[in-house]
Amino acid sequence: MVTLSRVRGSVCFPSRFILIAAMNPCPCGFHGDGSDRCLCDPPTVARYRGRVSGPLLDRIDLHVEVSPLPIELLAGAAEPESSAVVADRVGRARRLQAKRFRREKAQFANAHLISAQLRRWCKTTGPVSHLLSDAADRLGLSAPAYDRVLRVSKTIADLDGVPEVREEDVSEALQYRDVRRGRGQPFPIPVR
Repeated sequence: MVTLSRVRGSVCFPSRFILIAAMNPCPCGFHGDGSDRCLCDPPTVARYRGRVSGPLLDRIDLHVEVSPLPIELLAGAAEPESSAVVADRVGRARRLQAKRFRREKAQFANAHLISAQLRRWCKTTGPVSHLLSDAADRLGLSAPAYDRVLRVSKTIADLDGVPEVREEDVSEALQYRDVRRGRGQPFPIPVR
């Protein structure tokens, strides 16, 4: 719900939205970019990142650190994946989710599942359950954060066109949860 409060009263409207936010990695903006340009010491970086509260971060599904683009990509030498290819993959995943949830009330995507529905549609067993449990303990995931990881894992599986959540899907989803892990460091899958 979005509530607009004015002098003469308040009005509430139903709302479903996507929040996209951005911030620099540190006050100077160069922390972790692989160069020596960052002028910030670790306490300064920690204070800067601490300006965004843990409870707020806990409610954001994906945390993605974006590295500076290599000059080859800026110059057009590297060939990125086309938008059409990405759109096709996302379209297939959305159709799969719409088909899966056709009998659910007001649900048409993994992102909209409440906990009970999530347990029904994203059952985990064996190695996947162990990885999730280990991650919850090691990262101190709250119950809502655990559910977010599971939703994102299911979406990653859908994007790959596989019916069940795999360990690599959970590992990838976990890398999006904890911005302190660093760029491109997936959560390690335990060796058995």
